[in-house]
Amino acid sequence: MVDLATELDDDALPISGMQHLAFCPRQWALIHLEQAWVENLRTAEGRLLHEKADLPGESRRADVRTVRGMWVQSQRLHLTGRADIVEFRSDPEKREAVPYPVEYKRGKSKPNDCDTVQLCAQALCLEEMLGASIPCGAIFYGTPRRRLEVVFTPQLRARTEDLATTMHRLYRNRETPVATPGPYCQSCSLVDLCLPQATAQQDGAARWVAQQLHSLTQEVR
Repeated sequence: MVDLATELDDDALPISGMQHLAFCPRQWALIHLEQAWVENLRTAEGRLLHEKADLPGESRRADVRTVRGMWVQSQRLHLTGRADIVEFRSDPEKREAVPYPVEYKRGKSKPNDCDTVQLCAQALCLEEMLGASIPCGAIFYGTPRRRLEVVFTPQLRARTEDLATTMHRLYRNRETPVATPGPYCQSCSLVDLCLPQATAQQDGAARWVAQQLHSLTQEVR
């Protein structure tokens, strides 16, 4: 197993950003570039759920060893973060325990893949760290308090790796994308900072001016 204390990747970005980026690239930039954050009921409930789920610790039940709050990292994808739960399930055929990551989310499953790519990124980190093959994991949703199993298909793995590449490009270029308004905007805690309708209507020139102003702001900081 990789010792994160001694082999930290200076270019690593947080796995949690994968969920933000898949949900909305502009939301990702506001949080991870602009350092903007506004709490609402949904984010508060999600934060409390994670505080309970990923308290570091370990337990064992039957043939399953459960590790909570496990730090994971991929030097290949330059990602790092904490997995809520990783279950190590005994496999008699392989004569070794197979990791099974579990991510906790408030509410119900979403129509997009923002949660599944976050879970897949954790699995890719674990595979690299442990030299293991992880076929699937699960997301526990607060509503209806049930696990949804996620199979890490080649398509999901490719999508996750593509998002990781995009996230690093945006971060490297300090790029804040314009908004793509949709029904999901109303559930975002950053809607009043984002101003999706205004930024989406910027033409090329206005967008260029906004980007230049953003660059100047970053330099002043």
